[in-house]
Amino acid sequence: MDVYDDFTILLVEDDEGHARLIEKNLRRLNISNKLIKINDGREAINFMFRQGQFVGQGPLPPLIVLLDINLPSLSGYQILKTIKTDRRTKNVVVIVVTTTENPVEIERCYSLGCNAYVTKPVEYDQFVKTIRQLGGFMSMVKVA
Repeated sequence: MDVYDDFTILLVEDDEGHARLIEKNLRRLNISNKLIKINDGREAINFMFRQGQFVGQGPLPPLIVLLDINLPSLSGYQILKTIKTDRRTKNVVVIVVTTTENPVEIERCYSLGCNAYVTKPVEYDQFVKTIRQLGGFMSMVKVA
């Protein structure tokens, strides 16, 4: 299987302010990959499996998914489980990006197959710093 440096970022985040901050700080790091923002769990699944409004949009591009846990319609846990248990998407890189610091919830995400877990700090400067570190990490990830 070929490895691509060019991947699409799927940002699944229902907080528009967080979504803007994440995108803005990734762009500041010169991460210019296509970024698709989805704010609803069901819509994220539809995108991943080319269902609903995404029927006929061609094959799923190489992806890194930035996934919040608390979402409308389907939770991040449900999305993560669906992605990681389907043969078509099980190798998609999923980075959980959420405000939850509960060790039980972190363990749950890893047991469901997330590749990394990042906590979004509440304080603005720390939030920016965390997203910049995430961007640095993403710039090194190889996606197949």
